[in-house]
Amino acid sequence: MAIKEGDIIKVEYMGTFDDGTVFDSTEINGSIPLKFEVGAGQIIPGFDNSVVGKSIGDEFNIRLEPSEAYGEYKEGFTQSIPKDQFPPEQEPETGLMILLIGPQGQPVPATIKEVNGDIVTIDLNHPMAGKVLNFKIKIVETGCEPDPPHECGPGCNHDHNHDHDH
Repeated sequence: MAIKEGDIIKVEYMGTFDDGTVFDSTEINGSIPLKFEVGAGQIIPGFDNSVVGKSIGDEFNIRLEPSEAYGEYKEGFTQSIPKDQFPPEQEPETGLMILLIGPQGQPVPATIKEVNGDIVTIDLNHPMAGKVLNFKIKIVETGCEPDPPHECGPGCNHDHNHDHDH
């Protein structure tokens, strides 16, 4: 049956840049398929849209322009932060990726662009902004159940994937 918006599916994938460098894959992530609800905005738009109409076992390649992935790189999308706002155990260094907390409590990746005395300038563009992304995708499962809500709430980092033998 063809995949449609609202379906919960699992895919295996490999993401590469145009030069062939692998930046992400299910293999890197312990060979665990990526599970998501189609059309729910849980993943980048071009990847999300590419699975609609496909079926279990389909394998295909897509090439996404920045507008279908993490957006264009925005010059000047930076912020200056006093160095003393960083934890004492984390010495800010140019090129270091950090996670900030957004207005709704969501993680926002940023990169330290410059350290100048007591002022740290961070680049708020997503590290993949402005990049063309290529994906090889295989549909491995459809009709998946949604993940049960966890008693410890959103953003929980506990491992809730317990296997039980019955």
